[in-house]
Formats: sequence, structure tokens, C-alpha cells
Amino acid sequence: MRLIPHLRQYSKSYGQLLDQVRENCPSFLQDLLPSKKKFIYNLGAAFEVHDLQPYHVDELPHQHFHDVAHLSDVKHLKHTVKEILIPRIVGTPGHEKVRKYIVKSLKDLQWSVKLHSFHDTVPIFGHLHFHNIVATLNPNAERYLVLACHYDSKYMPEAEFLGATDSAVPCAMMLNLAKVLEKQLQPFRDSELSLMFIFFDGEEAFKQWSPKDSIYGARHLAKKWEKEGFLPKLDLLVLLDLLGMPDPKFYSFFSNTESWYSRLLSIEDRLADSGLMERYVSSGVSRPHDPNRYFQPNALRSSFIEDDHIPFLRRNVPILHIIPVPFPTVWHTPDDNETVIDYTTTENLARIIRLFTVEYLMGGVQQIDQEWIK
Repeated sequence: MRLIPHLRQYSKSYGQLLDQVRENCPSFLQDLLPSKKKFIYNLGAAFEVHDLQPYHVDELPHQHFHDVAHLSDVKHLKHTVKEILIPRIVGTPGHEKVRKYIVKSLKDLQWSVKLHSFHDTVPIFGHLHFHNIVATLNPNAERYLVLACHYDSKYMPEAEFLGATDSAVPCAMMLNLAKVLEKQLQPFRDSELSLMFIFFDGEEAFKQWSPKDSIYGARHLAKKWEKEGFLPKLDLLVLLDLLGMPDPKFYSFFSNTESWYSRLLSIEDRLADSGLMERYVSSGVSRPHDPNRYFQPNALRSSFIEDDHIPFLRRNVPILHIIPVPFPTVWHTPDDNETVIDYTTTENLARIIRLFTVEYLMGGVQQIDQEWIK
């Protein structure tokens, strides 16, 4: 992925100058100055932060929320990370091994798994064979909540790149969700609204990020589904990326999905209030009013992150992009390996995403046996 400024850039010097002028000018002139704004800084650019609009969201009843919140299998999560955390550049044996592992893991859980395979010509390597992995609980559903990530790793000619946060951990979190919620997801094997996983191939650029050298799998799949008229079946695409390091900060990027982003905030609050976030305070993340919480009560409207969601966003698929800003310090370096993974934070996030998935799916079902969740 790549982060670029959209429309407007701000520099620290401007904000600092404005503060100095405000402090030294007469009070009756301060109202004439531009209002003070909040900014975040990443990759040399500063992006304006807007307060999030409040939304009412339907929540799981208290007992059901706690039943799902207590489900966990960190041992499986760690094992899955280790299986994926190898060099997996498109066209290499490691890439094939990880693809087969993901497919087998989901088939063992009785998911319907299909490969969307295609060829494309890339810099350095020439003609390559790509494989998006598309897995569904109910292949005949009318609508889908989609969780997605990419499973390829970046080519670095002079170093071994494992891509722990980018994106072995997100892949493992999705497979872990399918394992942990195996029983709870059973009703959605024959429901009109069901769950889909997409493991995109070829997200990384082979030479230099450009419209043609990046997000190969997402571009081909979005184009294919548009031609087939399948895209309207995607209720919401939740893209996971750069996860695994401690104390990430997430923001709402798109106004049309703020209500769903607000659900993530609500789930984080409920878990924190119930003491179900391990080492949540000591890790530097605290109460809902603390700016160090994971999901920030703010929206970024002047930022633009290029990632696998872009071809779908341009075709009007609603997007939730769960990616930390700023990016992890190890982004696109050989240091993005297992040593940087904070499994406490990873499991906290996995718990939030599991609850979000259950709440979303339950909200789309008219009648359901309440005993299924226990």
C-alpha cells in the first residue's frame, strides 16, 4: 500500500506559526484567525482530522456480547502466523505453500473456497500467475459482509522480507476468526446475508508503486465482478492491513461507512468497560476519552491510502479500511518480522473484529435461534 496526500497538504510550520500568532495577538482579533485544527503526520505529510459524527448502532445483548467476547484461541493464532510468515513473493514456492495452507485451513472448516486465477505481466519477473482466494460460508447468499487482506509479500532484491504486519498477521486473524467462531457462524451457511473472506494476491509492487504495478489481484477481481454484476452483493468490504504492532491508531476514512466504524468504537468501549482487553491500560491504551485508544473518534478526510480497496471503492462498494495511521515503523523494511508482533494487541483487535462480524451478521437476519451463540 501507499499513503499519499489528497487535495491538501499541511506542514507543521503552518500550525506552529498559527499558534504563535494566536498567543501574541489581542483577544478581540483571535476570532478572525483560522480555527485551530487537529493534524496527524505520516510520511512527511500532515492530514486534517475531523471529529466523528455520532451514530446509533444496534448492539449484541449483554449476555451474547460476553459469550462471544470470551471466545479465543491465541495458540491457534500464533501457529497460523508461523505458517504464513515466510517469504511469499508471487510465483515462488513460498507463495504456493501459503496459498495452499489458507485454502486447506478454510476447507477443513467446511467453507466454500474458490481461486480467482489470472496472468499478468509485471516488472522484473515478467509473466506471472496470480491467485485470489475467495471463501464463503454460503456460496448462494444474496449479500455478503467481506473481510479481506493480501497474502503475498514484497519483493526485496537485497533482503529477506517476511511481512509480519504486511500482511501475515491480518491473514492469520481472519483464519483464526473462522476457527474461533466456527459454531457461532453456522446459521450463516444458509442465510441470505453471509460472510466472505478475500485473500488478495499481488498487492505489493514489484518495482515501484504505480497504477499498473500494484494491487494486481484486487484490480482484476473488481473488474471481473463488475462485468458479472456481482459487486452489488458486497454489503461492506472490511480491509485489514499492517496489523500486529502495539498501540495502533485507526480512523474513519469514508463518510458512507462511519456508522459501521462507530460500531468498532462501541465494541472497543464495551470490551474495555468489561475488563476484557488484556493489558489494555498498561500497553498505553486507556479509556474511551484517551487519545491512545485503538479506534479513534475522528475521521480523516484529507488523506488517501492506496490499497486493495481502491478498485472496489471506485465501483461504489462501501469500504472500512482498518489500517493504522501512522504506518508501523517497520513498514517495508526487513524488520517487519515476528519479533515486532505484540500478540496481546493482536488478540485485542481480533476480539473486536470477531464481535463486529457477529453483530453485523446478526443485524441482517430477521429471525434467528438465540441459542446458537452460546
